[in-house]
Amino acid sequence: MGLPSTYTNAYGKLGEFFHRLRDGQAPERFTQEHLKDLGYTSKNHRAFIPIMKSLGFLTPDGQPTNRYNEYRSHSSSQRVMAEALKDAYSDIFLIKSHPTPADKPAIEGKFKSYHNVSDSVAKIMTSTFFALLNLADLNALNKSKPVEPENASTEDQQAKPESGVQPPVLGGLHYNIQIHLPATKDVEVYNAIFKSLKENLY
Repeated sequence: MGLPSTYTNAYGKLGEFFHRLRDGQAPERFTQEHLKDLGYTSKNHRAFIPIMKSLGFLTPDGQPTNRYNEYRSHSSSQRVMAEALKDAYSDIFLIKSHPTPADKPAIEGKFKSYHNVSDSVAKIMTSTFFALLNLADLNALNKSKPVEPENASTEDQQAKPESGVQPPVLGGLHYNIQIHLPATKDVEVYNAIFKSLKENLY
């Protein structure tokens, strides 16, 4: 799903609505009755449930998802909303990775052409998107965790020969060859040893 068709004329209430979701308990199933219990009784509020489904907060039959539960954590709610918007409105983020109000005309045009809707509906769809965007932190998605360097395993360390000669690979097997050089000042002895290794191993 690259661009959902869900929208609401009550987009100005979306911020308050999602804050209540974050601060409250998740029901077993999110119904119109539960919506009314939260104080959203207008016909325009009914669209909140399809919007939640398009964002992945609810399953098609209205059951809260893991994303819904993760959103209820104050420390991660903005990141979770950013992930939801990236998934649901992926086509918009192809236009601009960090949409701003200056991008509204382009986004309205995208909604209009994608869903073949009127200018007025495209504007409401765009306003719905930006109301949700105000609840998200897109930068949180770009913060990568520091990568800890992995220590070489004992097996890898053993695979490195003391002489610096790379072990040959035969039939997928790795052989560890260790060379103990004799204590001598005669350079020709060393030359003969390494020449023999080169001829026999390679």
